[in-house]
Amino acid sequence: MNIQLSEHFSYSKLLRFVFPSIVMMVFTSIYGVIDGLFVSNYVGKVPFAAVNLIMPFLMMLGSLGFMIGTGGSAFVAKTLGEGREEEARRHFSMLVYVSIAGGVVLSIIGMIVIRPLTIAMGAEGEMIENCVVYGRILLIALTPFILQNVFQSFFVTAEKPQLGLAVTVAAGLTNIFLDFLFVAVFKWGLEGAAIATAVSQSVGGVFPLIYFIRKNKTPLQLVKAEFNGSVLFKTCTNGSSELASNISMSLVNMLYNYQLMKVAGEDGVAAYGVIMYVNFIFIAIFLGYSIGSAPIISYHYGAGNHDELKNLLKKSLFLMVGFSIILTFTAEGSAGFLSRIFVGYDKELYKMTCLGFRLFSLSFLFSGLNIFGSAFFTALNNGVVSALISFLRAFVLQIIMVLLLPIFWGIQGIWFSVVAAELLALFITLYFLVTKRKEYHYA
Repeated sequence: MNIQLSEHFSYSKLLRFVFPSIVMMVFTSIYGVIDGLFVSNYVGKVPFAAVNLIMPFLMMLGSLGFMIGTGGSAFVAKTLGEGREEEARRHFSMLVYVSIAGGVVLSIIGMIVIRPLTIAMGAEGEMIENCVVYGRILLIALTPFILQNVFQSFFVTAEKPQLGLAVTVAAGLTNIFLDFLFVAVFKWGLEGAAIATAVSQSVGGVFPLIYFIRKNKTPLQLVKAEFNGSVLFKTCTNGSSELASNISMSLVNMLYNYQLMKVAGEDGVAAYGVIMYVNFIFIAIFLGYSIGSAPIISYHYGAGNHDELKNLLKKSLFLMVGFSIILTFTAEGSAGFLSRIFVGYDKELYKMTCLGFRLFSLSFLFSGLNIFGSAFFTALNNGVVSALISFLRAFVLQIIMVLLLPIFWGIQGIWFSVVAAELLALFITLYFLVTKRKEYHYA
């Protein structure tokens, strides 16, 4: 039995509703990790470092999908809550069409700038060619990747989170199977890993497109829609926090890689790559919960159900604290095992990765509340506050920390930078939650 956005949510019902989104995000992270595992263990340390050097740039381009998905789904869910279903379908359709056009333009730009960008980030020789080859193959599938990010949010708004999960699982299994086939069996090297990822992203983007083109039983369907600049502006403004978060994260990752190239060379970049892969799995739980709960919050905000808004915030904060504690202890306990899976073939690289991961994992104590806090204001259609939290958390504070702390602590300062940034960002998140409580009636 489907749970509807208009219902009252107990802990059990809330977890059941967001569970598919959590699993969807975790699975998305896992099949990205599988790609790294195959490259590291079957292709080599230098290609693995190259993948991690260029990946932030590719993710930055794909963040268009996160912005339109999160900002648009909140806007469309609010419109549904106000009882304007036909209008909601037109808004949804226009945003999908804009995503397709944007993906094509960004793919072309990426093809042009990828080589000079790679050189600017400090790559040399073989590493440059590896970055260019891997990046250009994935740029071919950038539009489906953007659509995949868009539909992850809209499946929840359409009250079909299980279907979104099924699509993500299908894409993930495709990537895992093709990684094994192309890299381990056919020995296609880095090109094989890139092709596997590109095909899986196409599965994740094209299947939902076909689903929404056809008639379905959800509130959403792709229909004829004219360009609406006002709706696009509101969507981009509302989703700007997710755009800012993803772009900031990508730029900060580039800075981390640049610092690590100076301090520890290719080994440092490889170690950071392992930490990022595993980090994506852990924070996917926070992201999945935020994506899954946002349409519920938007709906009840649009419908003026203040009591339910209070209920959702209270339960969500409690769950975020619980998740944060559990994930931190889990990460600390599994640091050695997870590091060994990736780089167990190199003793020094393994020691560097393990220590770095244990320091980095302390950030999970604070990041969950920051991620949810930003998503909460996106769901309330307050993109300015949401973007400010994300921008300060993922960009300003991390840049300050990663430039400052290594002066005193060397490479350990780089690993600890994100912990310090998340802790400081938590005070900003709590400040906005407290000061905005009367405006949105969730006090």
